[in-house]
Amino acid sequence: MRPTTLDEVIGQTHLLDDGEILRQIVKNKQPVSLILWGPPGSGKTTLARIIANEVNAEFIELSAVTSGKKDIERIVEHARQNWNLQLRTILFVDEIHRFNKAQQDAFLPHVESGLITLIGATTENPSFEVITPLLSRTRVLVLQPLSKTQVIDILMRALKQLKKVKLVTPKALDYLAELSGGDARVALGNLELALSMNEKRVTPDVVKVAAQKRVPGYDKKGEMHYNVISAFIKSMRGSDATASLYYLARMLDAGEDPKFIARRMIIFASEDIGLAGNGALGLAVSAFDAVDRVGLPEAKYILFHVAAALAKSKKSRQTSDAMYKATDLARRFPDSPVPLHLRNAPTKLMKDLGYNKGYEWKADFKHEQGFMPEDVPKDKLL
Repeated sequence: MRPTTLDEVIGQTHLLDDGEILRQIVKNKQPVSLILWGPPGSGKTTLARIIANEVNAEFIELSAVTSGKKDIERIVEHARQNWNLQLRTILFVDEIHRFNKAQQDAFLPHVESGLITLIGATTENPSFEVITPLLSRTRVLVLQPLSKTQVIDILMRALKQLKKVKLVTPKALDYLAELSGGDARVALGNLELALSMNEKRVTPDVVKVAAQKRVPGYDKKGEMHYNVISAFIKSMRGSDATASLYYLARMLDAGEDPKFIARRMIIFASEDIGLAGNGALGLAVSAFDAVDRVGLPEAKYILFHVAAALAKSKKSRQTSDAMYKATDLARRFPDSPVPLHLRNAPTKLMKDLGYNKGYEWKADFKHEQGFMPEDVPKDKLL
C-alpha cells in the first residue's frame, strides 16, 4: 500500500504542493540532505524512497537501532563506487536520533562533499537529538500527524485495491481512523487484522476486538512528554480548567508519574498564583503528600481536584517578577556593605563602631536610613 509517487501521497501538503520544497527537489532532480521530523506513520520512509526513485539515485536504508559505525563506512565505500559510475547515493537513516555523536560525526565529510545525500528520519526533536554540524548541513522538514479524514482516505484506497470496500461499514472505517492517532501504519495494521477475523462484515465491534486499546503516543523522556506538560501548565495559567483537566487525563492515561505532575503544581502555586492566593502553595504541597501516600488509581481524585482549583484561582506574577528583579539587583551589587544598624553587635567594639545603632526589636520597625545598602537603588520590588 506504500505510495510510489508524490501524487499518490496523502497528507503533508505543506511539503508536497506545487512550489513546495519536496516537489521542487523531485522536479529539479537535485536531491538535498534532509532531516524528516514527524510522528510515526506520517510518511517519512515513504517520502525518502520516492525522492530516491524520482532523482534516479540508489536508495540505501539503514536503521540506527541495529547499525553502527562500520555499517556507515561500508556504505560510504559503496557510495564511492556509485560516484565513479556517475550514480548518486541516497542514504536513509531511520531513527537517526539513536546514533551517538561519534556515529553522526561519521556522516559529516561525506554529506559535505556530496558523496552521499543523507535523509534522516526521527520522531524526536532534532534540536536536541542531532548534532549541530549535521543540522547545519541538512534541511529539517516537519511532518504533521495525518488527520482523521486523511487516514480514512488511506484506508479507502487500500480497500479499493483489495476490492473489499463493501466489507467495512462507514462507522468501522471512522473508528479505525480514530484509533490510529494519525498513524497510517497503525490504521492499516488494524484494518488488516480486522479483515482476517473471518467476519462477513467489519463493524466497530470487530475493530474493537482487533485493535484492542491504542497505546497513547507518549514517551516520558521524549518530545510529547514536554509538550503535554507544557500545555497543562499553560492551560492552568490561562485559567482554562477544561483544558487543564484534559491534559492531566492524557498524562495519567499514558502512564506519567503522578508525583511528577504534583511537583509541577507545587511550582505553579508560587510561580503563577503567589500572593493572589497564599493558600495555593499549601494545597499543592498537600496534594503531593496525598498522592505519595495514596498512590494510583485513587490519587487521580487528588490531582484532578487540585489542578481544577489551581486553574480557577486568581493569578499573580508579583512574586515571580519580584524574584527576578531581586536576583538582578543581587548580581549587580554582590558586595554592597550591609547598613551598620542592621548588623548584630555581640561585642563592645562593634557597638562603638555603630553596629546595631538605633535598631529596636519591635513589630514594623522603621529606620530613617532604611534597610537597603546605601549604593543599591531603592525602587520597590513589591
